[in-house]
Amino acid sequence: MHPLQCVLQTQRWGPLASLSWLLLRTCRAHSSVPSTACPSLERQQEDGVRKDFSSRLASGPTFQHFLRSASAPQEKPDMEDPPPYLTVDELLGRQRKVYLETYGCQMNVNDTEIAWSILQKSGYLRTRNLQEADVILLVTCSIREKAEQTIWNRLHQLKALKTKRLRSRVPLRIGILGCMAERLKEEILNREKMVDILAGPDAYRDLPRLLAVAESGQQAANLLLSLDETYADIMPVQTSPSATSAFVSVMRGCDNMCSYCIVPFTRGRERSRPVASILEEVRKLSEQGLKEVTLLGQNVNSFRDSSEVQFNNAVSTNLSRGFSTNYKPKHGGLRFAHLLDQVSRVDPEMRIRFTSPHPKDFPDEVLQLIHERDNICKQIHLPAQSGSSRVLEAMRRGYSREAYVELIHRIRESIPGVSLSSDFIAGFCGETEDDHLQTVSLLREVQYNMGFLFAYSMRQKTRAYHRLKDDVPEEVKLRRLEELITVFREEATKANMASVGCTQLVLVEGHSKRSATDLCGRNDGNLKVIFPDVEMEDVNNSEVKVRAQPGDYVLVKITSTSSQTLKGHVLCRTTLKDSSAYC
Repeated sequence: MHPLQCVLQTQRWGPLASLSWLLLRTCRAHSSVPSTACPSLERQQEDGVRKDFSSRLASGPTFQHFLRSASAPQEKPDMEDPPPYLTVDELLGRQRKVYLETYGCQMNVNDTEIAWSILQKSGYLRTRNLQEADVILLVTCSIREKAEQTIWNRLHQLKALKTKRLRSRVPLRIGILGCMAERLKEEILNREKMVDILAGPDAYRDLPRLLAVAESGQQAANLLLSLDETYADIMPVQTSPSATSAFVSVMRGCDNMCSYCIVPFTRGRERSRPVASILEEVRKLSEQGLKEVTLLGQNVNSFRDSSEVQFNNAVSTNLSRGFSTNYKPKHGGLRFAHLLDQVSRVDPEMRIRFTSPHPKDFPDEVLQLIHERDNICKQIHLPAQSGSSRVLEAMRRGYSREAYVELIHRIRESIPGVSLSSDFIAGFCGETEDDHLQTVSLLREVQYNMGFLFAYSMRQKTRAYHRLKDDVPEEVKLRRLEELITVFREEATKANMASVGCTQLVLVEGHSKRSATDLCGRNDGNLKVIFPDVEMEDVNNSEVKVRAQPGDYVLVKITSTSSQTLKGHVLCRTTLKDSSAYC
């Protein structure tokens, strides 16, 4: 067994120390690169540092120490109590510059902000210039093979940068964070010797220690998944000072175990943040002037805060009618409807969105709340994945086509004018031409406003990998995907045409990327709206002409549409509260 696969626990540093201890004590024995090839930190001066580190390493805990400590209670590490082979000073960044690149979903955007918050507190500096970076961290995605190939290609580019690093500068350290690190583990270290650290989605608190270990010329990794890590006490650092919106992570992991999905294996089991910590973060974002918050989670509407004992009763979770789960019913805790209610009360002028939900977790109380609150956006993402009941069963989605369509009807009855989006997979295991045509017909029947469509990419560890056969040829997958995209665009254009002539509330984001004379924003349904940057009235002061700024609400009369964009002319600047009289 490779040392990276050994997972043991210690008393104070728990799993954080054990993995790197085992890795550090054996990595040279497993490496084909001689120890003299390891980079020095600062020539002869750093040779002494490495020798000092190695002597501390040799006198550190033994394998038996980890066995004795395996049942000891775990606590989160802190800077005042470093592991025995590092000093407090060695955990500090000493103003080294970090360059962060983010790939994949919105959760990775939020994870980047969490990672940076942790490193900033440890004394690191942030840089947007790759050439001046001392540390390069890639926050990665593993949902499809193409996403991983993008990272391998990027590593090849960074290898040249690391090789050409001047000896007068501190050595460049490169780290892989997130889902790809969690899925591939030691394969990354074996395949790319230039990678210095690996950190899974639940190991970002350990980044200062991993980087300190890497400074000795060793590779370091923490890839342990947690049953309780939510980073509830970490306030993400907003990376864009001009941003009008922010993501707030409310839960992590997923228990659904859909047969095609790698997420439960890269992000672990579901666990939710305490409601109080979420509300505190939303309040701070409101105080900073942000006008929109998106609640994030792999299965966001299965939120269940069980941190307070008084709410852990025997009441089971309410599911959408006709839907089932792949796990035993969950009981008690504060549910998503409660969270959504509380968050929407923080600031009536702040829009609230959430993603990504599962169709099974839309009980009537959630739909009623969305309908009642003006600042909860009337937009729901409802991933279907397929229009065939037979394929949905193979995917282990927990519903039939009929149940899904019934839910669509109920949502539209409960929330008039709601905007719908969805995910679809083309060419899943065993998908026939008839199954594909059923998906085409679902796209036509529902007429989604937005869609995210992909060809199936089999992932190791998933149930489909072990139980099913990836038997749809690649060219067939791509052909079916193109057909789905074509139909989606046709139907989305028809759906968006209903907006022509209507006045819509738009949150201004900034200038359009295609025209310096136009502004761009998003409506309640999360569709992009383009309109001229001209002077307008302010509803609260009709005597003054103003120009819209990022973060302003404006009323726009829609004049034309496409499948993805609306265009119109601006009427006035307003507030979310005052806009209800016009929209």
